[in-house]
Amino acid sequence: MQNCSARLILLLLSVILLLGHYPNWTPPISQATRPAVAHSDAPLPNFSHIFVIVMENKEQGAIVGNHDAAYINQLAAQFGQANHFYATTHPSLPNYLAMTGGDTFGVTSDCTDCFVNADNLAAQLESAGRTWKAYIEGMPSPCFVGDAPPDYRQKHNPFIYYDNVRQTPARCDHIVPFPQLAADLQANRLPDFVWISPSMCHSMHDCDIRTGDAWLKTWVSQIVASPAWQQDGVLFITFDEGKGPWLLHLRRQRADRYVGCFTAGSIGHYLGHALRPLLPLAHY
Repeated sequence: MQNCSARLILLLLSVILLLGHYPNWTPPISQATRPAVAHSDAPLPNFSHIFVIVMENKEQGAIVGNHDAAYINQLAAQFGQANHFYATTHPSLPNYLAMTGGDTFGVTSDCTDCFVNADNLAAQLESAGRTWKAYIEGMPSPCFVGDAPPDYRQKHNPFIYYDNVRQTPARCDHIVPFPQLAADLQANRLPDFVWISPSMCHSMHDCDIRTGDAWLKTWVSQIVASPAWQQDGVLFITFDEGKGPWLLHLRRQRADRYVGCFTAGSIGHYLGHALRPLLPLAHY
């Protein structure tokens, strides 16, 4: 898997925006992996809610233009696609840690007992006064530790690996089984930061692309219909690893200043302007 010479993480950049009113907040990226700063003439939108959905094991070439991924391709055409977004390594877990902690912490396998004593997005979001929740499909109960085959594998739940999350009950209770998402959508009580890990099947890990695409259609359509997304929210759909780059990002269009990345879709002007010409991006 290709690593970026400059590791600019779009997800963390968005979280920085979400926490922009907290000047003491710093992203959990080690000095060794700290990205170079990329600039754009357009200001970053002040996102109200950030949604992240992490799919599995498909490179860009397996998705773009594939009729079995009709819904994802529809989203890519309507909203936006990052053409130079790369995973960090193999296998899954180090990529998930990179996405949530800014480092792989020396983890090189999908271990279930390799817990990490390090800062992370969840802890820093709370320190900044922002809310978060991880909706994990197939997980039997909140804060569950271990695998629950066939649907749930802990390697796709990065938050449970951090000691200051797992060992803090009030914080760990924010790692919830997936059915809670439907209830929170219905009640319009979504947190500021939403992480979604589909099951082993729906993530395309164990099942085919068509199955995962249908699952995305079911849930993304509900997310983009929610007030949380429609009121300056943003949704990122990415794959943890593959042979090539892939990131899909959705942003609701605002008639006053936001235009489509590729068409008249719903991507913020900064994202549409900046993702294509700048340096490659990674999970860091």
